[in-house]
Amino acid sequence: MYRFLLTPRWWGINVFVLLAIPFCIFMGSWQLGRFEDRVDTHREAEREPGPEQQEAAPLEELLPVDKETSGRPATASGRYGEQFVVPQRELDGKRGSYVLTLLKTDSGRVLPVVRGWMPEGGRAPAAPAGEVTVTGALQASESTGTDGVHSAGGLPSGQLGMISAASLVNLVPDDVYDAWVTLSKADSGLTAVPAAAPENSGLDLKAFQNLGYTGEWFVFAGFVLFMWFRLVRREAEAARDRALGLEPETV
Repeated sequence: MYRFLLTPRWWGINVFVLLAIPFCIFMGSWQLGRFEDRVDTHREAEREPGPEQQEAAPLEELLPVDKETSGRPATASGRYGEQFVVPQRELDGKRGSYVLTLLKTDSGRVLPVVRGWMPEGGRAPAAPAGEVTVTGALQASESTGTDGVHSAGGLPSGQLGMISAASLVNLVPDDVYDAWVTLSKADSGLTAVPAAAPENSGLDLKAFQNLGYTGEWFVFAGFVLFMWFRLVRREAEAARDRALGLEPETV
């Protein structure tokens, strides 16, 4: 009854099943390993001192911004220049704006500095005059900003959709750092903006995506096996019916 399993057609089906099931199990185990690695990384990060608890270091020593340096206190000296408002930023559940001032550093490059947050309708205070030294949490340039705006286009003059060198390249003549800092202690009249966690760190959405993919791959493996058994059963029933003369032989 099961001689059909040795036909060329079923050899192809059997080989596919024998390859597909281990592949699905391998991919599911790999995704599970990715999730476990993220859990371990998250636990280690909780045991270690946070970036904000480390000693401040000169800006140049912490660049480029990565998972290790994101959130680290950075120091830079220079003079404040042009100022912008970054609207539609929430803090403690309230809507407001970041006050971002460009610091012309001693190196000649410009560093975006978020001096603090103000509620909607607030008036941004003027930046301190003269030579200043700032200390704040280092952050990577944003890829998207206010309502997904990627540039200054579409916003009123003096406003930015996101904080990045890309959004400032056409607004200032100087070279802009591909990073920014948020002051540890906000200037008078403003509220300090906490540093954001770096992307792909801790138990973020991608970690649980790995867990979801794990389940999907194991479901695929089960589905392949289920369909194989179903095809075998249907073929065996057809062979039995032909043997009993209940179904004409197919040519």
